Amino acid sequence: MTNSNTQKMKFWSIVLLTINSIIGTGIFLSPGAVVKSVGDKAAMIYLAAAVFAIVLAVTFAAASKYVSKGGAAYAYSKAAFGNEVGSYVGITRVVSASIAWGVMATGVVKTTMSIFGLDSSNITNVTIGFITLMIVLLLINLIGTKLLTLISNISTIGKVGALGITILAGLGILLFTSENHLNEINLLVDANGNSIIPEFTTSVFVTALIGAFYAFTGFESVASGSTDMEEPEKNLPRAIPLAILIIALIYFGIVYVSMNINPVAMVTSNEPVVLASIFKNDLLQKIIVIGALMSMFGINVAASFHTPRVFEAMAAEKQVPDFFTKRTSAGLPITSFILTALIAVVIPLAFNYNMAGIIIISSISRFIQFLIVPLAVISFFYGKSKEEIINAKKNFIIDVIIPIIALLLTILLLIKFNWVGQFSNTLDDGTRVLNIKAVFSMLIGYLVLPILLRIYMRRNK
Repeated sequence: MTNSNTQKMKFWSIVLLTINSIIGTGIFLSPGAVVKSVGDKAAMIYLAAAVFAIVLAVTFAAASKYVSKGGAAYAYSKAAFGNEVGSYVGITRVVSASIAWGVMATGVVKTTMSIFGLDSSNITNVTIGFITLMIVLLLINLIGTKLLTLISNISTIGKVGALGITILAGLGILLFTSENHLNEINLLVDANGNSIIPEFTTSVFVTALIGAFYAFTGFESVASGSTDMEEPEKNLPRAIPLAILIIALIYFGIVYVSMNINPVAMVTSNEPVVLASIFKNDLLQKIIVIGALMSMFGINVAASFHTPRVFEAMAAEKQVPDFFTKRTSAGLPITSFILTALIAVVIPLAFNYNMAGIIIISSISRFIQFLIVPLAVISFFYGKSKEEIINAKKNFIIDVIIPIIALLLTILLLIKFNWVGQFSNTLDDGTRVLNIKAVFSMLIGYLVLPILLRIYMRRNK
């Protein structure tokens, strides 16, 4: 007898899951870093970042029509290039996705504490909140994908609704009051009287583009749970780009109204939910704060769904022990969930819940995926895969041209990425020192664990 809680996600649930996997805390807590880089051109930067994200999203969607197995980038790279490449992409994805989940969990716990006036710098309190959140997520997943899908859909609709209300209210203010404070951002100066907005150059544009692009990441993980989706080879290629387009419109609308109503607050506010400080209306502020909490909780629900399924996919391919494929009657890969949740808790704790520190190791894996997946799609198109793939309808533009563009854009991202800043800390006197924890974490996640995995695979071959 089939458990009713294991029903598969349909098209619109996949669209909502994608939106939920991408829209997190950033758009609520402030796109201030981008605004500080380019001033009144911030809305344009988000549109450019959306184009970048859509190109990559279409590439991942193209891969999903050839390979419907769970694991997303892991499954695509393994099918295209074999066990060696597949296992490396897989294990680094497990590590980075788990830590990214930890980053999002840290965000929801610390922001919730700040909103309710609690000390978010107290490590003990944050740890208690963190573990409580993980238990709640475990219970949701134990009940089954039916409840998880319902919560994901409700949280997605809630945060999109809050953002939509914010946009409409902002447009109403601009339309009926004729207020426009866009130029005020260019008048902000530092302690020495210099403008905080740098001159708009190509380098500044690319740096801001990279910063805005991170607000769109998350789409690459959606297909990790494709085995729990209805007709993933048909629905994913349509659902992911559609979700990115919806998000692009939302981000543009939020940044546009915010920049015209109160751009200074986006850069200078100390409120936990900066977007709320842009408006003076109490009701609007409450709607935004509630939307932010729903957003943060929702993205954790999405992460709790697709993160464990990467390791489960590797176990199904005999690359890690079989017991990681063990599922509950409601369809939860329980041992994979426990492992990834453990990583998500331990690493942030080791970094004392320093958001800047724990995000470092998770960022590198995205570069690996964004390089490998476009090459995989091209190999699928030309029939050069290592494993049998789905006999999907081929399209030269989507399967070759767009992946090439995605590859070139990723190389640009790599070149312009602030490697020094990611692996060093700046002291009060301006001196840069090596971030030992960041380097050590990267060595463990991207060198030691892949080597141990290869040893395991060779012994069990």
